[in-house]
Amino acid sequence: MAQTISGGTDHSVPPIRRRPPQLPWPLNIYQTAVGKKYVMALTGIGLLGFVVVHMIGNLHLYEGPAQVHFYAEALRDIGGHLVPRTFVLWVMRIGLIGMFAAHIHSAYTLSRMSQKADSSYVGKRDYIAANFASRTMRWTGPIILLYVVYHLADLTWGWFSDDWVRGDVYNNVYQSMSALPVAILYIVANIALAIHIFHGAWSMFQTLGINNPAYNRLRRGFATGLAGLILLGNLSFPIAVQAGLIDIDGHTPGEFVESGSDNTEEGH
Repeated sequence: MAQTISGGTDHSVPPIRRRPPQLPWPLNIYQTAVGKKYVMALTGIGLLGFVVVHMIGNLHLYEGPAQVHFYAEALRDIGGHLVPRTFVLWVMRIGLIGMFAAHIHSAYTLSRMSQKADSSYVGKRDYIAANFASRTMRWTGPIILLYVVYHLADLTWGWFSDDWVRGDVYNNVYQSMSALPVAILYIVANIALAIHIFHGAWSMFQTLGINNPAYNRLRRGFATGLAGLILLGNLSFPIAVQAGLIDIDGHTPGEFVESGSDNTEEGH
């Protein structure tokens, strides 16, 4: 920056905004908008994979309590006898928590950067190119976060039901979603999740450099199909319980649970 010094007085112009301290490479890449977008896209891919696998695994509910139990046991026994029981499962859980935290942080800091950039302009934001899903990301994100916390408290920790049985996924799902207010909550939260997934699946290709009019229609079709598939699958569970397609007739709560084992709700 040019400086003019006359009579010992410094007339240099101070910067409009101080540059934050730079982290060492490659961590300093995350301090840029491009780096944050890459982190959000890559963690989004990982979280999408979990959502799809989670939804497919929950389809065992339609096969009955025995199959749900065998599925949960298979998750606990990943790794066989090479590692302690549930070790791989806990590694996956920690990785999932890390991706979730990185996704939230990158989204929040990107939003802050965008707000600071917008404050430099007098005019209001113009939404010509933005669609409904992209404009509601700042709302669907917090809804999903609250939904995840409630979901864990409801089905994994059993805070809201006296009929919750540790390790009995089938019973706990039924006892929770048989209450109409809870079923409605799950339906609303999964609609928000589908909207979030639609925009996320669409925009992650653009972030990773896959953006061309020749195949943008395929991108939109993929995003729509993925979000729709997950929405239908997840909505089917509270609806099926309310319709009586999933019930506990003939099932004794806890009958498949082994005492002393790690029976947290891996299915949820």
